[in-house]
Amino acid sequence: MAKEKKKVLHMVEAMGGGVFTFIVELANGLCNDFDITIAFGIREETPKNYADFFDNRIQLVEVKNFTRSLNPMKDLKAYLELRKIVKDVQPDIIHTHSSKAGAIGRFMFPGKCEKVLYTPHGYSFLMEGVSKNKKKLYKLIEKICGAKSNCITIACGESEWKQGLTVCKESTYISNGINMSKMDRILETLPLVGKNHPYTVYTLGRVTYQKNPEMFNEIAKRLPDIRFVWIGAGELEDKLTAPNIFVTGWADGDCRYDVANAGDVFLLPSRWEGLPIALLEAMYMEKPCVVSNVIGNCDVIKNKVNGYMCNTVDEFVNAIEACRNYAQDNIIKEAKENIKESFNTDILCKKYKQVYNGGY
Repeated sequence: MAKEKKKVLHMVEAMGGGVFTFIVELANGLCNDFDITIAFGIREETPKNYADFFDNRIQLVEVKNFTRSLNPMKDLKAYLELRKIVKDVQPDIIHTHSSKAGAIGRFMFPGKCEKVLYTPHGYSFLMEGVSKNKKKLYKLIEKICGAKSNCITIACGESEWKQGLTVCKESTYISNGINMSKMDRILETLPLVGKNHPYTVYTLGRVTYQKNPEMFNEIAKRLPDIRFVWIGAGELEDKLTAPNIFVTGWADGDCRYDVANAGDVFLLPSRWEGLPIALLEAMYMEKPCVVSNVIGNCDVIKNKVNGYMCNTVDEFVNAIEACRNYAQDNIIKEAKENIKESFNTDILCKKYKQVYNGGY
C-alpha cells in the first residue's frame, strides 16, 4: 500500500510578484511528494489566469478577506475563512508566507498541525517610510508569533535569516531560486534583439515605496539618452515623471520576459528586499544587474564580480554607464554560474522537502 502523503497548507496573502513565482515553483516542485493546498488572497498583480501556473493536483482556495494592510475586521474574517480551510484540509504542515498570513497562521493555528512554518519574504519591521511606532508594533508582532514552540521561520536568504534571529525562537534559511528548465524553454522562444535597438534599462515589480521609484526616476533623468522601462504597475506611478521612462502595466503569463529580453541592464534600487526573484531571473538571462546595497540584494550580488552594488544616484549612473561602455562578459558569466550553483528550484525544493519531512 502506498504511503499517504503529508498534507501541506500554504497561507499566502501576498499572491503576486516574486511571492507568486516562489509559491508556483515550490508547490509544483513538491506536489509529487505532498498533498498541497494553497489558501491565498488576490492582489492587483496576481495574474488573472493564476490557476494555469499550478499543477492540477494542487488545490487552490481563495481567502476573500485577505488584505495587505492591518484591518481588524477583515483580518478576523480572514481568520474565520482560514479556520474553515484548516478544518477541511486537516494539514500536517501549515506554511505561511509574508507578514499578514504569517501573523494569522502562527498565532492562531500552532496547535492544529505537526508544525507551522513562516517565510517572511521581507520583514515588515524593516520597511522604510513608516513611523517608528509602526516598526516597533510590527517587530512586537513578529516576536510574539516567533515565540511559538512549534513554529519555525524559514527565511528566503541569509541576511533575512540574520534579521529573523532577533524576533523568533527557531529559524533557518533556504535561499530563493528560479526554475532553470522553465527559463530555458521561455528564452528559446524569445526573438533575437537587434543590434540597433535603443539601449534599455529595465526593472520589474510593483511601483511602490519599497522599490524606490523616486530614485529610479532620478537615475533616468541623469541618463536622458537611455530608455528606462518599468515592467509592472502600482500606486506610485506618478513618481515616474522622466520622459524616457515607459511603464508597461501588469502582463499575464510570461509576457514580461519579452520586455526583459529586450533590456540591456536590470536595475533594482529598492529600499529593502527579501531575496528578489526578478534579480535572480535577470542574472540567469545574462543581464548586467545594478542594485541597491540592501538586505536581500547583498545575499547574491558581489560588487563588480557578478553585478554592481550601489548606494547613491551617482553610483547607479556610473554603473549603468560602465555597462553601456564596457563589455560585461565576465560579470554576466559569473552571475549565471552563481544561479546554477546556489539559487535554483532544484536546490530549493530538495531542502524544503527535508524540512517538511522533519529534517529541520
